[in-house]
Amino acid sequence: MSTTAELLKGAAELFPDEVVTQAHVRHFDLPFGAGRFALITLDNGLDHTKPTTFGPQSLANLNTALDQVEKEAADGDIVGVGITGKPFIFAVGADLKGVELLKEWDHAYAIGKGGHDVFKRLAGLAVPTFAYYNGAAMGGGVEVGLHCTYRTVSAAVPAFSLPEVFLGLVPGWGGCTLLPNLIGADKAVSVIIENSLNQNKQLKGRQVYELGIADALFEGADFLEQSLIWTASVLKGEIQVDRPVIDRGEAWDQAVERGRAFADSKVHGAAPAAYRALDIVAAAKNGDLQQGYDAEDKALADLIMGGELRAGIYAFNLVQKRGKRPAGAPDKNLARPVTKVGVVGAGLMASQLALLFLRRLEVPVVLTDIDQERIDKGVGYVHAEIDKLLGKGRINQDKANRLKALVTGVLDKAEGFADADFVIEAVFEEMGVKQQVFAEVEAVAPAHAILATNTSSLSVTEMASKLKNPERVVGFHFFNPVAVLPLLEIVRGEKTDDASLATAFAVAKKLKKTAVLVKDAPAFVVNRILTRFMGEIQNVIDEGTPVPVAEKAVEPLGLPMSPLVLLELVGPAIGLHVSETLNKAFPDRFTVSPNLKAVVEAGKRGFYVYDSGKPELDPEVAALLKQGDTVLTEEQVRARVLDAVAQEIGLMLDEGVVAEAQDIDLCLITGAGWPFHLGGITPYLDREGVSERVNGKRFLPAGVASVPA
Repeated sequence: MSTTAELLKGAAELFPDEVVTQAHVRHFDLPFGAGRFALITLDNGLDHTKPTTFGPQSLANLNTALDQVEKEAADGDIVGVGITGKPFIFAVGADLKGVELLKEWDHAYAIGKGGHDVFKRLAGLAVPTFAYYNGAAMGGGVEVGLHCTYRTVSAAVPAFSLPEVFLGLVPGWGGCTLLPNLIGADKAVSVIIENSLNQNKQLKGRQVYELGIADALFEGADFLEQSLIWTASVLKGEIQVDRPVIDRGEAWDQAVERGRAFADSKVHGAAPAAYRALDIVAAAKNGDLQQGYDAEDKALADLIMGGELRAGIYAFNLVQKRGKRPAGAPDKNLARPVTKVGVVGAGLMASQLALLFLRRLEVPVVLTDIDQERIDKGVGYVHAEIDKLLGKGRINQDKANRLKALVTGVLDKAEGFADADFVIEAVFEEMGVKQQVFAEVEAVAPAHAILATNTSSLSVTEMASKLKNPERVVGFHFFNPVAVLPLLEIVRGEKTDDASLATAFAVAKKLKKTAVLVKDAPAFVVNRILTRFMGEIQNVIDEGTPVPVAEKAVEPLGLPMSPLVLLELVGPAIGLHVSETLNKAFPDRFTVSPNLKAVVEAGKRGFYVYDSGKPELDPEVAALLKQGDTVLTEEQVRARVLDAVAQEIGLMLDEGVVAEAQDIDLCLITGAGWPFHLGGITPYLDREGVSERVNGKRFLPAGVASVPA
C-alpha cells in the first residue's frame, strides 16, 4: 500500500459523513487513429444538481484510478488520460463539512498533503493528461485540472473560481503555485485574491479560456465530443498549444504588491488567508513547484486550525443552507399566487423594486405616485435598465419588449391596484404618510392582496393598526442597492396571518432573495445593529476622539467600508432618522448625535470629500463638529463599540427579534456585506471574548464557527 493511500485511509476516519466521489475509468479509441485513451469521470452518484467534492475517500478513489492508468501509460497501452465530471458539474473542491470538524494540526496537514500527492500524479504520468471542465469548477476542482498537461472548458460553464481566500483558506492543492506559473502572476492574483474578495466573483467558461487557464473553448452541447477530437489532434501533433512566456521579473513582484494593496483595502490585515496566498504566489516566481506545494500544505493546516476558516465555513453554510430554508417560515402551501404587483411610489427605491419584481416574477407591475411626471420618470427608469440588459446581451429583444410592456404607471390607485395580488409601498419614512397610503390601497385592492411595506425602522403593527384587515400587512424590507444585496427582512406584525406571511416568503424566493423572519421590533435587525455600532462611533467623536482614530479603530474587523463611508452610502438623513426612531424606543442605549444632526441640517451628503482620490474629512463638516475633550485610543474605541454591539445582539435575542444568533449573522452578511471571515458578527465576538465579557456567555456553542474543543 502506498504512502498516499495510507495517508488518505487514516484521514477518511475523520470524515464519517463524506459524500464519496467515485472516479470511473473507461477506455476508447480517439478519432483519427490517435490511439487508445483513458477517461476518468468524477461522479458522486447524486442527482446532477449536487456538487462533487473531494474528501479523503474521494481522493483515495481518484488515487486508485490513477494507479490503473499509470500502469497502462507505463505499459504503452494508452496514449493519454483525461479527467472530467458528471453532467454540468466538474468538481467544487474540498469537502468543507469534514474540514471544519478537524481538531488537530497534523490531521489538517494530512488533508493538504493527501490532495497534493494525488493531484501531482496527473502531471507525473508517462502520457499527456487533459482536464475537460464540463461544468462548475471551484477550488480543488479547478486545481486538479491545473495539474494536467492541457485543459478545455465549456462555454456553458456558469461558475469557475478559486474561492478559498473568501472562506479563510488558500488555494492549497496547487492553485497558488501552478496558476501564476501558467497565466502569470498578474492574472493569477486577480483570480485568487481580487475575485475571491469581491464576494467570490465567478468566471464564466469563455473568461477561463481568455485568461489562458484553458487551452480550448467548446460549446456545451457537444463539449466532450469536441474536446476529444481536439485531444486527438493535439496528440497527433496537428495542433500545437502555444502559451505565453511568463514574466518572472518586476511584473511578478508588482502583481503581488497589487494583491497586497487590494487585500488591505478589503480586510485591513484582519484575516490572514489573502496574505498567506500572496506569500506563496510571490515564492512561486522561481518556478520550484514542490517548494510551493510544501508551502501550501503548511498554510492549509495553519488556516484550517484558525478561527477565520471556521467562521467562513459557518457563513457559507448560513447563506447556502439556512438562507434557503428560512427559520420560522410558515407552510409554503399556504402561499397565494401573485399575478400582478403594485408599487406605491415611483422614486429611485420604488423604481428599483418595480424592476426587481418585473424581472423575477415577469408579471404586470404598476407604479403610482402623486403626479404623472414622477410616474413617467419611474417607468422610464425601468425601461432604461431593461435596455441596459439588452445592450449587454443578458436578454434578447423579444424579452425586452415583453418586460417593457408589463410595466405601467397610473395616477389612480383604483385603476392600478384593483386586481393586484401584492402591493408594496416605498414612500417617505413617516408613520402618518404610510398609514394613509395603506388606507388608500386597502380601499381599492382585492381582499386577498398582500400589503407590504419597505420600511427600514417603523412598526409594521402600528402601520396596520387602522386597517380593516391588518392581517395581510407584512414588512418587506429590502437593502440598497436592491439588485445587489440579497437580504430581505420579512417582518411579521402582531396580526399578520400565516397565509400572508407564506405568500411573502414565496415571493421572496422568486425574487431570489435571502429571506429572514423578523419580529416587529424597532429597526428590525441590520439597521438596529448598525445604528448601535454607528452610534458608538458618533458618540466617541462627539466626546472628543478625532475622526481618523474613531474610524481606524474598527479596521481590524475587516469590514467592507469604514463607518462614515457606510453612513455616506446610506445617507446621513436616513441614518439620523433611524437613530431618532431607536432613541425613542431605547433612549438609554441609542443617542442622537448633535454633530450628525448638524451635518444633515447643513445638507451635507457625508463627512468626506474625495478631491484627492481618497476620502478626506470635508473642511465644511470639520467646521460643524463640536467635540468634547475626552480622547480615546483606537483600542478603547474598538472595545466600546464591540461591547455595545454584543449587548444589543444579546438583548435582541432575548426579545426574540430573530430565532437564533445565526439569523443575526445571516442578516449582516447578506444585508450589510459583512465579511465571511467574521462569520457575520457573533463568531468574532465569541472569538475575541466580548460575548462572555458583556453577556456572560457565548452566542454560539463551542465548535460552531470555531475550532472544536
